[in-house]
Amino acid sequence: MPGINESLEFVPVRIAVLTVSDTRTEKDDTSGDLLAARIKEAGHELAGRTIVRDDVKAIQEKVRDWIDDESVDVVISTGGTGLTGRDVTPEALMPLFEKTIDGFSAVFHKVSFDSIGLSTLQSRACAGVAKGTFIFCLPGSNGAVKDGWDKVLSYQLDIRHRPCNFVEIMPRLMER
Repeated sequence: MPGINESLEFVPVRIAVLTVSDTRTEKDDTSGDLLAARIKEAGHELAGRTIVRDDVKAIQEKVRDWIDDESVDVVISTGGTGLTGRDVTPEALMPLFEKTIDGFSAVFHKVSFDSIGLSTLQSRACAGVAKGTFIFCLPGSNGAVKDGWDKVLSYQLDIRHRPCNFVEIMPRLMER
């Protein structure tokens, strides 16, 4: 039966949060605040958190640092996935992916459609794996962060989720 198997022991994951924005600061980064709070509430470790401007090189530099840091298992970005000229998160991070998680985008859009209808078309949410690190790119709105975490990532980053989850395959991501 799909869902959380409460008889299994929870395993915390080390998650870094990246807010991509030209306008947000630590004082008004509400989507980053929401995501960080949900990560901690779920029992995971907030391994890092920062804000970078909508700039391909700046985004890549920060995420590469986290990919190379063995104390980071997962990077979740919020912001920069829209269609405007300044939205460059997918352009920055997709080249880093060794493997793309196509199903994440499909499931995120299904969940988002249930919340906001056809407006989900304006998001380019994406995910992939780089050097054994999961990377998820969420839109920057609070609603998108809630949908992405509450309805998708909170389950897939919980080893107790059945029939399968991302956590149980983490030890094998670097297999060749």
